[in-house]
Amino acid sequence: MRKGLFVGVVIAIVLLAVGMATAQGTVKIGYLAALTGDWAAYGQTEVKAAQLAAEEINAKGGVNGIKIEIVPYDFRTRAEDAVNAVRRMIEQDKVHVIIGANTSGINIATAPIVNRAGVSQIATVATNPLVTVDESGKVRPYSFRICFTDPYQGKVLAFFAAREMGKKKAAILYDVGSEYSQGLREFFIKNFEQYGGQMVADLGFRGGVDVDFRAQLTEIRNSGADVLVLPNMGKEMALTIKQARELGMKDLLIIGGDGYGEFMWEIAGDAMEGTYWVNHVAPGDPAMEPFFTAYQDKYKDECKEFVNGVLAYDAVHWVANAVERAGKADRKAIRDALESTSGVQLNHATLTIDPADHNPKDKDAVILECKDGKSRFFMKVKPE
Repeated sequence: MRKGLFVGVVIAIVLLAVGMATAQGTVKIGYLAALTGDWAAYGQTEVKAAQLAAEEINAKGGVNGIKIEIVPYDFRTRAEDAVNAVRRMIEQDKVHVIIGANTSGINIATAPIVNRAGVSQIATVATNPLVTVDESGKVRPYSFRICFTDPYQGKVLAFFAAREMGKKKAAILYDVGSEYSQGLREFFIKNFEQYGGQMVADLGFRGGVDVDFRAQLTEIRNSGADVLVLPNMGKEMALTIKQARELGMKDLLIIGGDGYGEFMWEIAGDAMEGTYWVNHVAPGDPAMEPFFTAYQDKYKDECKEFVNGVLAYDAVHWVANAVERAGKADRKAIRDALESTSGVQLNHATLTIDPADHNPKDKDAVILECKDGKSRFFMKVKPE
């Protein structure tokens, strides 16, 4: 073979190999999580679960040969850090899609950035309606969620308290600086009154600042409330529950939303017993056993913050499904596939997205009961 011909063949082979690699490519998923700060237990679990999902998908050859890469960023519970992280993901890391954060306020803060840039963002446990629609009710084209919303969650809480538990006088203690807390409070009050209940106390506190809730709890005790609603995030709820029981409020039913975390037991101890929480996932669901086993095997941990873990894991599988349907790693094509999701079987649920608001349709809510040192499945609820 002549030297020139040989060199030409070699170059052709190299170019073919490069072309194949480029065709296969990589889907870069930015992951926005609080890896430090008060919400670190949630964020660390989410990133671990996302990486587990990516490794499992890649071990099977990826998505039509396209591998998945997780690019995590820590927003340290602060909106300004989340905004900066999202900008870096989009401009420097060139991610195709972003998963996270797990709170409404953070997703609302980053929504203008991802929608201007044309990069889809999937909220995991962010339930405020404004995560996916603007103030006028118009859908944000690149904002999605895998969880149900605050209006639905508030209705579930009200239905559970009034109809399932027979409570008629409610008190609420909420974080005045949290969109999540304010939204859940609003929708609980509206629905509880429609179910024939009466609000007897509606009190606030400053999240991240207040740690002593005895003044508010004393007022709640004196109001005659038979149920206390905590539409907040883990740490403050755990402190509230502990202090309520210390004030002798032993028979008061305490309920809350999906801000519940297993780490609350470390703060409140036995005071957690007999509390109830609306959630997206039941840890006792047999369908989730393979996930929990794989997580335990990889991280030597039982995935205590199971809701965050499951929804993060399934969010990666949702992205993989969207890429498969899109046929390529392209931001706009992935967005279109996410919006057209219909009947996609994930690990925790069958997912169909409403294109009008980018919310899942018809997902059952789970009630967890804190009993014998951990949360357990109590019942499923679909309110009237």
